[in-house]
Amino acid sequence: MKNRVITISREFGSGGRTIGKKTAEALGIPCYDQELIQKIAAESGFHESYVQDAAEDSTGGFLASAFAHHPQGHSNADYLWKIQYKIITELAQKGPCVIVGRCADYILRDTADCLRVFIHADPAFRADRIVRVYGEREESPQQRIRDKDKRRAAYHRFYTDMKWGHAQNYDLTLNSGTLGIDRCVQIITQLY
Repeated sequence: MKNRVITISREFGSGGRTIGKKTAEALGIPCYDQELIQKIAAESGFHESYVQDAAEDSTGGFLASAFAHHPQGHSNADYLWKIQYKIITELAQKGPCVIVGRCADYILRDTADCLRVFIHADPAFRADRIVRVYGEREESPQQRIRDKDKRRAAYHRFYTDMKWGHAQNYDLTLNSGTLGIDRCVQIITQLY
């Protein structure tokens, strides 16, 4: 029997990470987000900041790290993808959980009873949220949102050949700006 897993993909600043954690808490199951980065770093031997930067968060993104090669002959990005794939699959086999980001929606498409969720919101809501919640002020919040979303979309497209954020690739898309964080959590937990 397949474990029930919720995957949360999200636009930057939409509250997807918070929704994932609150959903897991409400259901009494683990949530894997930063823990994934720690597990990938431990298994790969790379520092956590490199693992995070090698995917969606770095200024060069995975494309820059793709030109760095692992001693086994493939790119560091591909090496990290293989480890990420393995770890996410193992976590889903271990038991019910919530997994935030990291293309888990794609990775688990055939191996878990997966509720694939995409969280989005309008740019004004997200810009306000990243300043208020994350304290981000180094650059324009709108530019930061565009950059992060662009990297996430490119990473997702590169490894999955699917369009990130397109409704047909998810079971549920929720606008956290309209519904609010807590209502999104309620909807997801009701569908679990």
